[in-house]
Amino acid sequence: MIARLIRWSAGNLGLVLILTIIASAVGAYAVTRVPLDAIPDLSDTQVIIYTEYTGQAPQVIEDQVTYPLSTAMLSVPKSKVVRGFSFFGVSFVYVIFEEGTDIYWARSRVLEYLSAVTRSLPQGVVPSLGPDATGVGWVYQYAVMAKQRTLAELRTTQDWQIRFAVAKAEGVAEVASVGGFVRQYSIVVDPRRLSAFDLTLADIRNAVRQSNMDVGGRVVELAETEFMVRGRGYLRGIDDLEQIVLRAEAGTPVLLKDVARVELTPDERRGITELNGEGEVVSGIAIQRYGQNALDVIASIKERLADISSSLPLGTEIVPVYDRSLLIERAIETLKATLIEESLIVALVCFIFLLHLRSALVAIVTLPLGILIAYTCMWALGISSNIMSLGGIAIAIGAMIDAAIVMIENAHKHLERAPEGKPRTEVLMEAASEVGPSLFFSLLIITVSFLPIFALEAQEGLMFKPLAWTKTFAMAAAALLSVLVVPALMVLFVRGRIVPEHRNPVNRLLIWLYRPIITAVLRAKTLTVMVAISVLAVSVWPATKIGSEFMPSLNEGTIMYMPTTLPGLSITKSAELLQTQNRIIKTFPEVESVFGKAGRAMTATDPAPTEMFETVINLKPESQWRPGVTIDSLIQEMDRALQFPGVSNAWTMPIKARIDMLATGIRTPVGVKVIGQDLVEIEKLARQIEAAIKTVPGTSSAFAERINGGYYLDIEPDRRELARYGLSIADVQEVVASAIGAETVTTTVEGRERYAVSIRYPRDLRSDPQAIAREVLVPLAGGASIPLGQIAKVSLVRGPGSIRTENAQLAAYIFVDARERDLGSYVADAKKAVAQSVDFPPGYYAIWSGQFEFYERAKKRLAIVVPLTLLLILLLLYLNFRRMTETLIVMLSLPFALVGGLWLMWWMGFNLSVAVAVGFIALAGVAAETGVIMLIYLDHALEARKALALKEGRPIDKSDIVAAIMEGAVERVRPKMMTVVAIMAGLVPILWSHGTGSEIMQRVAVPMIGGMVSSTILTLVVIPAIYALVKGFGLERALSLNGARKSRSGVPST
Repeated sequence: MIARLIRWSAGNLGLVLILTIIASAVGAYAVTRVPLDAIPDLSDTQVIIYTEYTGQAPQVIEDQVTYPLSTAMLSVPKSKVVRGFSFFGVSFVYVIFEEGTDIYWARSRVLEYLSAVTRSLPQGVVPSLGPDATGVGWVYQYAVMAKQRTLAELRTTQDWQIRFAVAKAEGVAEVASVGGFVRQYSIVVDPRRLSAFDLTLADIRNAVRQSNMDVGGRVVELAETEFMVRGRGYLRGIDDLEQIVLRAEAGTPVLLKDVARVELTPDERRGITELNGEGEVVSGIAIQRYGQNALDVIASIKERLADISSSLPLGTEIVPVYDRSLLIERAIETLKATLIEESLIVALVCFIFLLHLRSALVAIVTLPLGILIAYTCMWALGISSNIMSLGGIAIAIGAMIDAAIVMIENAHKHLERAPEGKPRTEVLMEAASEVGPSLFFSLLIITVSFLPIFALEAQEGLMFKPLAWTKTFAMAAAALLSVLVVPALMVLFVRGRIVPEHRNPVNRLLIWLYRPIITAVLRAKTLTVMVAISVLAVSVWPATKIGSEFMPSLNEGTIMYMPTTLPGLSITKSAELLQTQNRIIKTFPEVESVFGKAGRAMTATDPAPTEMFETVINLKPESQWRPGVTIDSLIQEMDRALQFPGVSNAWTMPIKARIDMLATGIRTPVGVKVIGQDLVEIEKLARQIEAAIKTVPGTSSAFAERINGGYYLDIEPDRRELARYGLSIADVQEVVASAIGAETVTTTVEGRERYAVSIRYPRDLRSDPQAIAREVLVPLAGGASIPLGQIAKVSLVRGPGSIRTENAQLAAYIFVDARERDLGSYVADAKKAVAQSVDFPPGYYAIWSGQFEFYERAKKRLAIVVPLTLLLILLLLYLNFRRMTETLIVMLSLPFALVGGLWLMWWMGFNLSVAVAVGFIALAGVAAETGVIMLIYLDHALEARKALALKEGRPIDKSDIVAAIMEGAVERVRPKMMTVVAIMAGLVPILWSHGTGSEIMQRVAVPMIGGMVSSTILTLVVIPAIYALVKGFGLERALSLNGARKSRSGVPST
């Protein structure tokens, strides 16, 4: 069938060329339509339930909001983990779904379960779903700055002008504001005046609410014209508030200004931002919608910002502080340059080996055509163009033209030996048909050998499936082109003067080098095989010296500094510390800008407590760095400069941090989750684990969350005293919520802007426990009032500053940052240290998480995937050869391919990771292909010797086997070396690349390059020895059986 396709291609040049042009045009169009990104979106499908319960402590939030929501979400179909966070005044519940779950299906299911649980929540508490964004949706952040304007004015501009403009950009799910001051009207009540006028806080609350409304009165008709009736009553400022009437006696009103002072004040702040150590700024975060093209979204955001820039108040400017499009462009540029380098090198290899430009054009034309077909498939399946998908094409480039190389070389050989007068087209078709079917199968082996990568799951699956897809597309395209297009191109281009093989200097040099080697091998076949086995055994040594990790760090060109302070740090002190840290970071000459955030932004996608800082450090191009400085050495230098008491440092990259925090809740490479029933006991165990981990060599930092590090001012009513005065718990709590907690009673409407109005006591009456007990008054039924201290105990205590849960169970996190050690051995040592020094009571246990969790899962999956790969290769080899002998000879090349890969990894200091495993899986298919090509020529040469022996009327003997090996191995060394050199030359540019994404692609390429070296040596040296032994043994067995038959029949044996 394959041979018939080859003949059809060679005989239908016009149709093949038309189809080729169509495929190229569609591919070129696909290149412009495929979305661009830096790396695949590795985040899980998530749905966030965000609930505000203003002024409430974390324990109240946990008991009344987070716990009911978390337990309800445990039953949501396809949910993988439910993670709860209870902070001051707000609850987050993250429902993480299984891989492949549609986000909108997930949101609808969460809404179903949410509708059932909402009834059990406190009155007025309404949970809402977060934006339909991915975990890595923070694609663009900007700061709003102006020298002559206050932070409050800048925040107003951001909230009511810039935010809405950016939200309208294509693909933006939400725009979050953070930093600056949110305005609010504060009614500061004088309790003594209130008592003198016989008024309560409830009276003020009701009066303010009833004084802030607009109504409609339908229409009236006047002079044949309709007039719409409206009652105007919105509060529009301090004057309107002060004129609110609380009561009137004998025609004399009591106004709000008589009992209170109305001020324009900042609302409570839970997040601040700072730029370059120069002071606080107002910031906005644009969050990308799920499934959108990041580059298009960022371009749309920039267009919207440019549109409104002229309408902003004078002197106001918008400064980008994080722009992911720069990373995307750098990553794509790195891969684009690598692809061009690979293509040029492979084209050069073809020309050097063939010394015939027209023939080399067959392979050169096939290469871009295969890439365009791969792009067409990417476009059809919605796969983005990123470092992984382009990397799949990059590692396939050398192998893609193997079939074309061998078919062209075979055509040259046939043309050289063809009798006079035989049509050139017929010679070319015979040459292509001779090797075409086996080459098609060998390319199919490379294609199919990568299919087990699709069995990887979660982060590793999301990372490498695009690479597997594109490599599969590229190799499948190459296999199809080898039988459908290459024969037609050969008929077109393989013509004119062709340098005979014996006069080709490259071929003569190869034969001169290879002939004495193969001669020596055939003299000592057994010794050659034994030496090869010894080399395989010695390779166990580098394998034991190689460390392990989940994935090499991707250098995003931007550093994320994520220090954690002790709980209870005030927002003012956080701002001071953040500015000091940023000022120190900005002194490094490699730093372009530094943007810090403490606390959380106003979005459901940011569950950060006030004590958690996130600092984005944008770096200058590496050409402007000091000599010898690397990203790792720069981080270490910064870490030494940023040692503050009570601050635990952690370093990562922005995208990586978001992915890790979503997938496991842990923002550091290694983390430990302590699960249990009591927060005090959990914290005690967490501190013991922290102390144990700090003793492990390689620990950069270990920090256990101080769960009970929060500070509380407890007001606990005395029920007996309440009964004496006829008060209820609600009466007391109402006073606490409003007098101390600044309860929001209404919202003003001022044009397009909205501001809250709150009521509270003066600061000096709520500044300490004694003042609160003495000055805060609770109204009694008869009109009198009583100090809070007489009916309640006011005290300062410690409690949880925030509460985390994992599947509705209480949890504490230990964040561990390890440096200068591989992940696998570090965690093994850390586990031993914890096991020796920490005893867990019944009901308490620890889970090792972070990247280690991914690593363990990937290791288990690869234990299934790798054997499956080998079985698939075995099956395809058997389908090609239809004999187990040749199949097993090729399979023997696979363990020897490991040898070079392991030694090169050890020499370059790489750890074993999922990326390396993918490289070894790719190597298996390529190594099998080189073995197949060797056996093609050995079998063809042996068949020729058998035909010659039959023609001469003699039986085949060992000298024929040796001659066949000399012919098939030595005389045909050029096509074998061409395929190997083309594959290796295609991988070398990846090895020397240093741009964004090169860290991962190098880990894929190194095992392939090292393995190809050892596999080539095996193919050229060991396979001929094994082939001679196997065929010699088969010949001896055949002769002995033949002799036995003849002796039984009475015919003397020769």
